Amino acid sequence: MMDGAAILDAPLLSARGITHSYGARIGCRDIDFDLWPGEVLGVVGESGSGKTTLLNCLSAQMMPSSGKLTYRLRTGDQADVYALTEAERRMLMRTDWGFVHQNPRDGLRMGVSAGANVGERLMAVGARHYGAIRDQVTDWLGRVEMDLERIDDLPSQFSGGMQQRVQIARNLVSGPRLVFMDEPTGGLDVSVQARLLDLLRGLTNDLGLSAVIVTHDLAVARLLSHRLMVMRRGEVVEQGLTDQVLDDPQHAYTQLLVSSVLQT
Repeated sequence: MMDGAAILDAPLLSARGITHSYGARIGCRDIDFDLWPGEVLGVVGESGSGKTTLLNCLSAQMMPSSGKLTYRLRTGDQADVYALTEAERRMLMRTDWGFVHQNPRDGLRMGVSAGANVGERLMAVGARHYGAIRDQVTDWLGRVEMDLERIDDLPSQFSGGMQQRVQIARNLVSGPRLVFMDEPTGGLDVSVQARLLDLLRGLTNDLGLSAVIVTHDLAVARLLSHRLMVMRRGEVVEQGLTDQVLDDPQHAYTQLLVSSVLQT
């Protein structure tokens, strides 16, 4: 077990040799990186580059063909994520981790109210007092700028942007340390995207969240991420501080992405 200062000096998530194949086709190959507390890592590349496969492996929704993923628990102990039982991984996702899907319908229960969607996450971590749960739900829906008069409405009655806000609140209400995001502004119109990006940037900064964000949009990556990995054909071809990678790309593929020659 480690003290608090030591925990801050150690990576939160460490990936080594993460590889996944679909038969003869490689999804991602030999991915190595460390994610530090409070750091946001962006993963970019065109469609089919392997970024979504990598995200699914990192969030343990998919078991890789090979590789090791280590997560540092709140105690300071290291957990071998792929050695955990399915129940232990589910508990990790309900407590320390969150996952924001591109399509909020994949991350919400459409048949219960917006408030119940957020409250369920609190109940999953042991909250039982209805009044306290309702207060926290109201606070979080307010933080994601949702009309609180609609707390008892079904998500199916909301726009895509509002559904995404409910999904974000559902993921963050329990105080996770690590959140995975798959194209969190994908499919939204430009004005809604801009407001949602401002919201995400504010929340990650204010809460000191660590995050892994997959996106094909370099503007999203620049706004939200501290560090960037560029993927092509399942491999990382370039990585570094986000501004350095985007302002002075070294790999030919990254140069094409930045110059918008590739359509993603």
